[in-house]
Amino acid sequence: MDFQHELELAVEAARPMLATGRVADYIPALGAADPGAFGLALATVDGELYGAGDWQTPFSIQSISKLFALALTLASGDAIWHRVGREPSGTPFNSLVQLESEHGIPRNPFINAGAIVVTDRLLSLTGNAGAAIREFLRAESGNPHLDTDRLVAASEAEHGHRNAALTHFIASYGNLENPVEAVLRHYYEHCAISASCRDLALAGLFLARHGVRADGSRLLSPSDAKRVNAVLLTCGTYDAAGDFAYRVGLPGKSGVGGGILAVVPGRGTLCAWGPALDRAGNSVGSVAALEAFTTATGWSVF
Repeated sequence: MDFQHELELAVEAARPMLATGRVADYIPALGAADPGAFGLALATVDGELYGAGDWQTPFSIQSISKLFALALTLASGDAIWHRVGREPSGTPFNSLVQLESEHGIPRNPFINAGAIVVTDRLLSLTGNAGAAIREFLRAESGNPHLDTDRLVAASEAEHGHRNAALTHFIASYGNLENPVEAVLRHYYEHCAISASCRDLALAGLFLARHGVRADGSRLLSPSDAKRVNAVLLTCGTYDAAGDFAYRVGLPGKSGVGGGILAVVPGRGTLCAWGPALDRAGNSVGSVAALEAFTTATGWSVF
């Protein structure tokens, strides 16, 4: 199969959709992104790498970092599942409404509340959750220059009143091991990492390789890799996960920076990026491109 050709066709299929979305502006540092930018990358388990459009342009990965936070936490055991659930939320990614009725246990690790709990656990395990995720991404992508965008992190901290409320609420139920301020600092540090479609496609390959890292070492057991992919499929694109599964048919994690990282178990990973978002916070261009690619290639878990 001519993957380069299929990627280019998928990028062209996404272009008309870009004008239908809006760039995230509730984090002011993200509001300056070009809504017309778009890129798509494919990394295969056989070591091939393809890209089209703006696939080597760094962008703010935002909630895509939650996937790596969960994987690194699970590498030290599955105790995190006593503190966060595995069910779709059906509510916006920054919602507080379920936390009180569910006694401070977030619905899943990919909404903000769940990722805050995972970050707290990773901070306890490593002493520096932000650096742990950053170093993992550098190693897996082969890009030593990949780093946190300090301006974005500062912008998130300045305007992160809802995340602060979530974190304090979680702490009030005893579901936090570290000080609220420290957990929030590390949460913003990993969400504000800047990486390209190329970087993320390579960094996500461990899930396509059933838990094996780029150097051949094992991060997750095959069972844990399967479980992460399952939660990605059901929860990775917020309250639009059903539509994403229907249209794309792959486990995926989105971020309000416009990226979506999708996993094809046993075959490879795709990363698409377009800053224009739909009302659920997912990139309109990325969903369209991934749908076009999986339809053309038949690469789906269904």
